[in-house]
Parts: sequence; C-alpha cells; structure tokens
Amino acid sequence: QVQLMESGGGSVQAGGSLRLSCAVSPYTGTFRNYCMSWFRQVPGKERQGVAAIVREGGITYRDSVKGRFTISKDNAKNTLYLQMNSLKPEDTAMYYCAANTDTFCSGGFSSGYEIWGQGTQVTVSS
Repeated sequence: QVQLMESGGGSVQAGGSLRLSCAVSPYTGTFRNYCMSWFRQVPGKERQGVAAIVREGGITYRDSVKGRFTISKDNAKNTLYLQMNSLKPEDTAMYYCAANTDTFCSGGFSSGYEIWGQGTQVTVSS
C-alpha cells in the first residue's frame, strides 16, 4: 500500500520561501514511474492543481505559480519536492501531494490520482 507524507509547510511573510517534501513509502524502484502532483485547497474553494511531473519529465505548472515554484523528485529518496519562492498571500492553502501509480499515467492535473497525502499547511502573511 503506497502512502504519501507531506512536510515542510509553515508560516512565512510575503516574498519568502518554503520547500515542501512528499515522502513516498514503501521504498520501491517503481516511484520513478509514478505521475506525481501537488495540489492546494482553501476551505470553501475548489482544489487547484499547482505542479505536476510525469516520470522523468513532463512538468506542468499552474499559471499563477510559473517562475516562482519548482517541482522536482529524487528517485533515490522516493521523495517529491515543491520549492516555493516569492510567496504571496494568495498562495495560502493546505498543500497535498498526489500519486498516480499506473505505469501508463499521462500526467497533468487530471491524471486520475488515486493516492493522496494528509496535507501540509502553508500560510503567507502580507
């Protein structure tokens, strides 16, 4: 049973940076084949795709985070990252990582992610 655990959230002032991590367990050699994504959600609003990565490439970003956020993965550590720079108050949300373990997953925000983490809160103050 694949499990995801996010960490790295916190409270920062506008313009600051945070790096989110998503540890995938158990450790297997198949992590490199997963489609992975970061989503965020504010209470009362729809969940938004933030960044997605397909296997060894194929990266997608939400327009509002392009140039500020970077998604990456370390296959040796079974970990997905989201580096967030130049944070804005509108980035405040609960951030979730998600995985699609289908070998033929197509990536993007509509990839059919079947495994989700518990989330980590990001709060950006002005």
